[in-house]
This record gives sequence, structure tokens and C-alpha cells, in this order.
Amino acid sequence: MIFDRKNLDNDKLVTFYKSLLWPRLIEEKMLILLRQGRIGKWFSGIGQEAIAVGSTLAMNPSEYILPMHRNLGVFTTRDIPLSRLMAQWQGKASGFTKGRDRSFHFGTQEYKIIGMISHLGPQMALADGIALADVLSKRNWATLVYTGEGGTSEGDFHEALNVAAVWNLPVIFLIENNGYGLSTPVNEQYRCEYLSDRAIGYGMEGRRVDGNNILEVYHTINELAIDIRQNPRPVLLECMTFRMRGHEEASGTKYVRQELFDEWKEKDPIANFEKYLLDEGALSPDSIRIIKNGFTTMIDIEVEKAFNEPDIIPDMATEIADMYQPYNFPTFQPSNLSTTSKRYIDAISDGLRQGMRKYDNLVLMGQDIAEYGGAFKITQGFVEEFGRERVRNTPICESAIVGAAMGLSINGYKAVVEMQFADFVTCAFNQVINNLAKTHYRWGENVDVVIRMPTGAGTGAGPFHSQSNEAWFTNTPGLKVVYPAFPADAKGLLLAAIDDPNPVIYFEHKYLYRSISEDIPDDEYIIEIGKAKVVLEGSRASIITYGLGVHWALEYAKNHSEAPVEIVDLRTLQPWDKETVEASAKKTGRILILHEDTLTSGFGGEIAAHLAEHCFASLDAPIMRCASLDTAIPMNKALEDQFLAKWRLEEMMYRLLNY
Repeated sequence: MIFDRKNLDNDKLVTFYKSLLWPRLIEEKMLILLRQGRIGKWFSGIGQEAIAVGSTLAMNPSEYILPMHRNLGVFTTRDIPLSRLMAQWQGKASGFTKGRDRSFHFGTQEYKIIGMISHLGPQMALADGIALADVLSKRNWATLVYTGEGGTSEGDFHEALNVAAVWNLPVIFLIENNGYGLSTPVNEQYRCEYLSDRAIGYGMEGRRVDGNNILEVYHTINELAIDIRQNPRPVLLECMTFRMRGHEEASGTKYVRQELFDEWKEKDPIANFEKYLLDEGALSPDSIRIIKNGFTTMIDIEVEKAFNEPDIIPDMATEIADMYQPYNFPTFQPSNLSTTSKRYIDAISDGLRQGMRKYDNLVLMGQDIAEYGGAFKITQGFVEEFGRERVRNTPICESAIVGAAMGLSINGYKAVVEMQFADFVTCAFNQVINNLAKTHYRWGENVDVVIRMPTGAGTGAGPFHSQSNEAWFTNTPGLKVVYPAFPADAKGLLLAAIDDPNPVIYFEHKYLYRSISEDIPDDEYIIEIGKAKVVLEGSRASIITYGLGVHWALEYAKNHSEAPVEIVDLRTLQPWDKETVEASAKKTGRILILHEDTLTSGFGGEIAAHLAEHCFASLDAPIMRCASLDTAIPMNKALEDQFLAKWRLEEMMYRLLNY
């Protein structure tokens, strides 16, 4: 192994050595604790420390690093106290996740580290968003994100690199190629000779270095970071190394040939660097012994600090409260009481425009939303007012864009993402469900992202452009779910969603875009998320509904004045307004829950269960549900009409009223 110190003096080299040795000795202690049964799991980075340490030394402290679960050296080189890390690993209250997540699955704004989730790939898009925030803020900073050679097989890898290349984002994508994804060797992961060769396909520079040579890693990343800070663009860097332990300790290494271990043992990053420093006269055997003894003593002290901390006492109220960033909706009326009749679609556009004017750190992203104005022309004219930096056309890559939105939020921005159709959110499901929704609960970071979801049937668009998929998200704690039925609510709830620091899934029904209008305030106003509205008073029965269902219910009421029904528009599905719904149930004693989603596991089932549990004594009839068929949505109009809940509304109300 050849080391080139370049401009580094002996003191700097010794500092590098200490940074390299410290995580190795911690790991050796962890393996002892594992054998003693004092810890339960460990993902070892022994033999790979030069990558984590060298790369972190090359980045400025203000710059974000997004490491993996084998990169202890990133955390230690950023000077996180071992006692704090140990508390995290042991699930103590003083850990970064308060016992809610494991190992390195956490982030910390204090140390500018954003840890992974178990799905490996999504963090690369977060790096795109973090870097985009730096570019928009005119900061000459770089972002470093890790993945393994196995992670390059995921679609998130392709999407993140493509977005970074198209947008010229200053991101270093570091592939830690250690030969195995758990037990799967590289010849079963990819067919190219080197992963760095893939860079040309994204129009970016690709490099490959010896990942066990700390000086080669450091100098390469330092030079790249200096360059891309001034000339923003992404770079793909492949660091060749080897995993000397199992994927995690319980999995073992029987699938690896002994010759490979023998070969890579000779390339040990610490032993080789230590020998180099001895030859250079930067270290002596005595100084090495003193350093190691001092570190060993410190490790024993810091580890026991964490073990001696009290165990967490579970508290349900705390756990529930921490799913969301605390937020009090502002209460204010429009300063100007003037109103204008606007269609549903125009109200949404109005809300977006006023949100963009209010928050200069708000970025809109989506397919075709810039000059074209979006598939439904909601953002038409926005580029002229706000510019292409804030109104961003995206490649067709929903996962990367939702991840980039989260990265923007991490780095001080707000983001609104337009799904061209709500159906397409499946391509970003992991980011929404496992990243956006869980981050505040896991490590206290709010995710200031709104995802606009053009939804619903009635336009003959068939199975892939018509789904009502709100129940996918109401079942996910950490998300807020909004579904307005009227133009005034559409604007007020969208502005509320933008204002709210938590992730909001904002459904907007395509059928309503140009079919309804009403007078709405011209100025900014907010409608509180979580509050239902009684849109029609009645006494014979209550229809609990939302979205297009509200208009079906109003049509029914208009045609049946002989049986005055009360209509409750939920407006928000997560959280939903239990008090207003309960009050209506107790008032009328008969409940029909109406929604466009399919019957089985639709959100109406949750409302029915709640009312059965809390309002049973006030009911005069069974709670009934009117929903769409348990099939995919057909294109043919007659079939679509039959599919929709409206087809059965008359029948279900007759049964309810005549029970």
C-alpha cells in the first residue's frame, strides 16, 4: 500500500491515525460485549474504517454526510461522544432516537449526519435535496452520501444519480464496495467491471480508489469537494474494500473463501497506516502503545456510562405526541374581505401561489409543472413569477423527488410535490411511508413536505389514473391527510398544509377541478387541519363523507327533502374530527358513511368502528357504509358508474331510514 502525504505534516498524520484507530477499538469492544451478551446486535465495519474516517475528515463540519450502518468512523470523526452513541445502541432515553430505532438509524442536525433506514437506497435522494437547498441558498457546500455495492441495484440509486446530474447538484455518491451484499457476491449484483464506470451513463465523473488507504480516500474526496463547491455537479466514487466480518455478527462468514480473508488482512487499513507512520518517524512504538491504552480506558468508561443509565419507562402519551412536530395553527382572517368566484382548480392554484409568495424557501417539484403548468395547468404562469429554481420540472422518478423534498426540509426549506396522478405515488411509497412519516418520531426532525394528489374517478380514466388511495396513508402514523370537497376549503387547507411543519398528503379530486365554483377570499387564509364541517343540517340521518362524496350526498339531500339528512364533510382524514362526527351521530341516531374508495378496508371502516364503540347507545339503526365495489376501477362509463358508491347511495339510504 502506497501512501502519499502530500501537504500533510506529521501532526496531521497522527491525528488521522487516532481518528482511524478510535472506531476500530470501539468495534473490538463491541464484539466482546456481544459475546458477553451485553449487546444484542452489531454491524461491523472492521477493515473499512479508512473510507468512513478519510471521507469525513475531507468534508467541512457544516456539510451533511449520509452514512450507512457500517460507518462508525463517520460518527466518531464528527466527535459524537461514545457514551451518547452507546446510549443509542442500547435504546436508552439519551440516545438519538430515545430507544425507538436501532444502531445508526438516526440523524442529528448538531453533527450534520443523516442516517439510513433499513431500505438502503432512499437516503441518496435525500442527499439531492440537501444539496439543492445549498445551491438555492448560494452556499458553496458539498454533500456526501454513502451506499454499498448492493444498494446500487436499487432503483433509488439510479433515480438519485440521474436527478443530481440533471440538476448539477454538488453531491459525492460514495459506493463502499466491500464485495458482498450480506452473502450475495458482486458477480451476482452487477455485470460491469467497476461500478464507477456507470457514471458515464449519468453524464458525471466516476472515480475509483483504494478504500483501505486513508490518505488516498482523504485526498480524493477533499479535492472533489473543493472542486464541486465552486462548480456544482455530482461525482460517483467507488471505494474498493472488503468486509472482514459478517453482514452482522449472527450471520457469520461461511460463504466467503478463506483466501479472500488472507488477502485482505494484508491490506488492513490501520496496520498499514501505522507501519507507514513508523517508517516516517511520525509515531514510535511507545507512542502507539500510549495512544491505544488511553483509548481503551476511555472506551471502558464511556461504555459503562451508557449501561448505567436508567432504562426507559414507557409512556403512551409521549409516544403518541412525538409522531408529529408540535404545531398550533394560526388563527387569522383575511385582511381584505373581498372575494372572487373561483373553480376548485383555481382555488388550489391560488393557494399555491400565495404560499410561494409567503415563503421564499418554498420549492415546487413535479413532472411538467414549469412552463407547461402541470398536467392540469395548476402551476401555469408560476415560472414567470417565481423562476425555474423554485418551480422545478423533474424527471419521471417519484421516489427520488419525494426523497429530495425531504432533503430540502432537512436543510431548511419547504417543499410541495405534485404527483401527476395519485396512483403514481406507489413509485414513492417507501419514501412516504418509511422516511417522511417516521422521521420525527425516530429522531425529532420534522419533515416539511406536502404531496399533492390528483385523485378519484368519474372521468373514464381507468385503473391507473382513478384510484382513491387515501386509506393507504390514513393507516400510517406521522402523516396528515387532507381531502377538501369545495374550492374555499381547497385553498384554506392547502395553505394550512404548507404552513404545517409535518408531512401532509393533500388529495384533490380531478372531477371537481372544473365542475364546481364558489366565492372564496382573495387574501391568504387558513382552515385548520383536523376540523370537519357540517355542510347541511338535518335530523333524520347523518351522512359522513368527504371529497366527491359530499357532492353525491348533497344531490341526494336535494332530491329527498322529505327526509332531511345531515351531511358532515370530514375535510381531513388524519387526524379526523371525532367530536363533530360523534355529535352528529348522537343528534340523528342513524349513520351512513359514504366514500369513493372501495368498501373493504376503506377509511369508512375506521369511522364505523369508532362510532360503534363510542356512540352505540345513541344509535337507532346499524351503522351502514356506502362505498365503491371491491374491484379495480374500469374505464367504460357504464362500468365506472356501477363501480362508484353513488350507484348504491339511494338503496343504502332507503335501508338506513327504514330500519
